[in-house]
Amino acid sequence: MCGISGVISNKNISPYLVSKMVLSQKHRGPDNSTTKRLEDNVIFGHNRLSIISLDESSNQPFTCKDKRYTITYNGEIYNYIELRNQLKSFWTFKTTSDTEVLLAAYSVWGHKCLDKLNGMFSFCIWDKKFKKLFMARDRFGVKPLHYYINNEKLVFASEIKALWAYGIKKTLNQKVCSAYLKYGSYGDLNNTFWKGVSQLPAGNYAIYEANKIKLFKWYNFRSRVINLENDTYKIDRIKELIIDAIKIRFRADVPIGINLSGGVDSSTLLSIVNLLFKDNNHIKPFTFFTDDYRYDEIKWVVSMLKNNSDNLEKCLLKYTNVPSLTKKLMKYQDEPFGGIPTIAYGKVFERAKNIGYKVLLDGQGADESWAGYDYYNSDSKLTIQGTKVSPFKINVLEEDFSSLSKNIEYPKPFN
Repeated sequence: MCGISGVISNKNISPYLVSKMVLSQKHRGPDNSTTKRLEDNVIFGHNRLSIISLDESSNQPFTCKDKRYTITYNGEIYNYIELRNQLKSFWTFKTTSDTEVLLAAYSVWGHKCLDKLNGMFSFCIWDKKFKKLFMARDRFGVKPLHYYINNEKLVFASEIKALWAYGIKKTLNQKVCSAYLKYGSYGDLNNTFWKGVSQLPAGNYAIYEANKIKLFKWYNFRSRVINLENDTYKIDRIKELIIDAIKIRFRADVPIGINLSGGVDSSTLLSIVNLLFKDNNHIKPFTFFTDDYRYDEIKWVVSMLKNNSDNLEKCLLKYTNVPSLTKKLMKYQDEPFGGIPTIAYGKVFERAKNIGYKVLLDGQGADESWAGYDYYNSDSKLTIQGTKVSPFKINVLEEDFSSLSKNIEYPKPFN
């Protein structure tokens, strides 16, 4: 991950405060931290975690050759090679980064570039010619983007603490907190647990100009739902999409690990990795365990790994560690988080970082989609809004990534 930040104001901007914003997100991008004044009233910041195109020419904030557009971006555009090939007749590339491809895509296609992106992202682009900011967030909000706005300025960042670092007042949003304590709700699409701090909703983009912001929905997952039923064609299509998704995520200039549990999601992920990359001993597996046989899934992980189990990195989480780790994670999260699994993942990610792994492939959501939990079984029915339904009439999402092709050659994992 990386960290993005910036301020657009009709009054003087303190470079020192923007530097404090960048410093507060240092953990998101330890490889490079930069602030850049784009105009008298516009400053961008960036914390970089280098994954693709590791040299300094790809550092951000990144400005195009004619100086019109500058981007600060967090995420990865997996199909950047295909997009680059489409754009090379319109743009002279000076790096091999997905950052420059993203900026080129926006300069050529405007907001319609979002439909062409296969990836996870949040980014902000300043248009010097028309004095406006373009902000966008990926389809499901994998990458965060928070902002504060009043009649004189817009302040944005990946994490809420960066807004506080700029001097935005830290006041609890009583309505959101009340809903969380009463109903377990984590807020709505726009609001956060902090008064005045908004988040750009998933699948939305925004335009900020003349001290006003307008939001636009560019992706609606409901329109992408298909019902599998017993349709063999659709099932085969889903298989193709899953395999494609895993293939393309091995595009990286750093080592890649894999995070495993005993669930359907990570076991599916591992089986496809084994299928795609026969010699995958250098793909480092990680898992966590509690040393309590009632809850641990490590026996299933070892079973899945077969002859590669000696390479497994095991991260022990003890119940006595939970209070201190909770306090530690709260400093990063800025809002309530999803309990013990988040703490366990934190242990795994910390271990991965310490032994030189910046990227872990992880299965998320497949147990919900593919009936991987105990309460999904052939003898049970789910009740949704009072209606009993079969858990095996599964709805899934299909992304129309037209840039991908069966003929694409994918690189082998970094060795």
